[in-house]
Amino acid sequence: MKLILALAALSTAALLPATATAQNWPTRSIRWISPFAPGGGADITSRAIAQKLSVTLGQQVVVDNRGGAGGMLGVELGVKAPPDGYTVTLGTIGPIAINPSLYKKMNYDAQRDLIPVSLAANALNVLVVHPSLPTKNVKELVALAKTRPGQMNYGSSGPGATDHLAGELFNALTGAKMVHVPYKGGAPAMLDLVSGNVQIVFSTVSTAIGAIESKRVRALAMTGNQRFELMPELPTVAEAGLKGFEVNNWYGVFLPTGTPRDIVNRLNAEVVKALAQPDVKKRLIESGIVASSSTPEAFSAYVKAETAKWAKVIREANITVE
Repeated sequence: MKLILALAALSTAALLPATATAQNWPTRSIRWISPFAPGGGADITSRAIAQKLSVTLGQQVVVDNRGGAGGMLGVELGVKAPPDGYTVTLGTIGPIAINPSLYKKMNYDAQRDLIPVSLAANALNVLVVHPSLPTKNVKELVALAKTRPGQMNYGSSGPGATDHLAGELFNALTGAKMVHVPYKGGAPAMLDLVSGNVQIVFSTVSTAIGAIESKRVRALAMTGNQRFELMPELPTVAEAGLKGFEVNNWYGVFLPTGTPRDIVNRLNAEVVKALAQPDVKKRLIESGIVASSSTPEAFSAYVKAETAKWAKVIREANITVE
């Protein structure tokens, strides 16, 4: 009996540090990893949230931009961090849900090594075409693309990027055979669309907005599951008739696996609160980004669904990257 009591006491003592950490967190500054360079959508979103968290948590939340390898370098750093709540990672659709099906070898398993805390935002994409195309809506574009197999080109920011996979999903749902033309970024793809060297781009709003307003390209629809409040006349691609088409260029908040649940829940509550603030929403919407939060459970289910969805698209389109 004494041995049992002693073991029980030891077990209880072993749990105390984790419990205390969860109860007292945070007692020092928090590192927020943004896996892309400063100035982009992930950085803008990270800084908008971190600024609010620094106030509500009472500790500095410092954004650490760690770009490289399509976001995988930053996510890998987040995965390897101690699971104590002091390293947060902004994961995006690419390194979390798409890249596992593109790369044969990765240094992390997002679903095993990370805890989803909350969805954070969607960086909206818009389907734009060259004005020379005789198409005023999505149905007309589908009809035209099906009559010109292999003759219509769509540009993207690079192999395996969201705008590339959007084109492949379009092909899969319509039976069209548009040809992918990869560029080193969204801006070069947009320039070639304006020049008429490609006919279609599934562009970020921030990249396309200038060309849309100057009528150098024609916007047909939003690629995601919601309209953009600054261009409310544009339907989503699904609303415009192509059922099943949904491409959300999402960002989400993650902690390393093993982080105490109390910390996960506390961080979730604070992130949700931050994203609900009018000034945060305004700051994001001005960059074509829509704040969008969730529970940890809902975000976990969403990540799994997105991973499976894009694995199917990648497999069926036989997409590979070097």
